[in-house]
Amino acid sequence: MAKPKLSDVAKRAGVSATTVSRVLNNRGYLSAATKQAVHQAIDELGYRPNEIARSLLGQRTYLIGLIVPTVANPFFGELAAAIEGALATSGYKMLLCNSQGQAEQERAYLDLLQANQVDGIITSAHNDLIDGYAHATLPIVAVDRQMGAHIPNVRSDNAMGGRIATELLINQGCRSIVLVTATDSPQNARAGAYRTALKAAGIASNVFEYGFDTPRQARQARLFDWLDCQSELDGLFATDDLTALLALEWAKRRSIEVPDALKIVGYDGTPMVTQSVPGLTTVVQPIDRIAERAVSVLLARIGATASVRPPDEIVLPVDMHRGWTA
Repeated sequence: MAKPKLSDVAKRAGVSATTVSRVLNNRGYLSAATKQAVHQAIDELGYRPNEIARSLLGQRTYLIGLIVPTVANPFFGELAAAIEGALATSGYKMLLCNSQGQAEQERAYLDLLQANQVDGIITSAHNDLIDGYAHATLPIVAVDRQMGAHIPNVRSDNAMGGRIATELLINQGCRSIVLVTATDSPQNARAGAYRTALKAAGIASNVFEYGFDTPRQARQARLFDWLDCQSELDGLFATDDLTALLALEWAKRRSIEVPDALKIVGYDGTPMVTQSVPGLTTVVQPIDRIAERAVSVLLARIGATASVRPPDEIVLPVDMHRGWTA
């Protein structure tokens, strides 16, 4: 059965195709009776406007692309849900893209979103070697990712989070504190704050980098093997909660008492983790506020004139959820 066309709607409603288009785009004066007739015809025929065709005519699609590494990670899953909710309040819908931590997949999604004429893109993927953003013609906002002055960045205060996590362990008496992180790079403010806090306390740093795109089972095996070699370990700061929970599982299997012999602090503090594992001490990112600000900045860029420039960076404070692990 052929899909109904705009001309079919016009014929059923007894109006011109131009009138149907005006109703769909809410343009010009139209009587209530005309609008009702058109909407009734749309419902009866099951007509769906071609959003891409409308965008080619200069209309907004009211679609936003979101690129994340994977919603299997609670932080990105809850961030995606919060962004979708924030967009809905402004009449936008979201297309979700999971890059799986792969640069080529992220690049392919970036090309796909631009080709399908979304109105803008929010990206929180973690690949540094994507050159497509520099040439993108759409408004883009990054979440927790430095991409240059031309792309606004909305993030929580990672330096503050790394500092309060590390200082908590120091103040609890830990003197052999390891950092477990996906990527140990100069851009990792959590790792930088960890090193700064340890240096101020006269404690040597010790970092395990597992690689952002490492599968969970491989990450667990590598982490367990590495922790087995840390004979004097008494404190552990993981830059995400899933890794902190892996460390907690390692301690359980090795009959290491937490927090007496080993104290553990995680990072992200999503509601899913803090509700299901309330005992985990973790730095809490303000996910809802990050989502709201990212959406507001992006929509401002979509509607902005050339003379209007949204802020280059928005940094939001973090908090600490105290459980029994530290």
